[in-house]
Amino acid sequence: MTATARPLPVPSAWSAGYWQAAAERRFVVQECKSCDKAIMYPKRVCPHCLGENLGWRVSAGRGEIYAVTAQLAGPPTGFADHLPYVIAVIRLDEGVQLMSNIVGDGALGARIGDRVVVDFEEVEGTVLPVFRLDAGAETRDA
Repeated sequence: MTATARPLPVPSAWSAGYWQAAAERRFVVQECKSCDKAIMYPKRVCPHCLGENLGWRVSAGRGEIYAVTAQLAGPPTGFADHLPYVIAVIRLDEGVQLMSNIVGDGALGARIGDRVVVDFEEVEGTVLPVFRLDAGAETRDA
């Protein structure tokens, strides 16, 4: 079996700031300067007030797992070399959600409610935000 290239994000005009920050290993969340709400994923206009005065705020990149699954077999095109891997919906402390991978020690044991912290992974010259279990955080069962 021949490995195929992993699909990578193509920044748009309104997401370029997010990807530029990631390339610098900084995690940012889009914000509306009219209503002061956080926005994820980057958009052209604020989904809360339809304002167009958008910017970026630095995020600590901390949150908790809202949903999680592990891909153990039958990966989509471009991900065969990454099996097994973990995909999660993460609710950031800023109140917005995004989908990302959970990587590192214990990733396959990740559960809903586990605390995570952002990290960065370079793939073919593109830096992707990924998350690791926050070893310093209390677990949901603690």
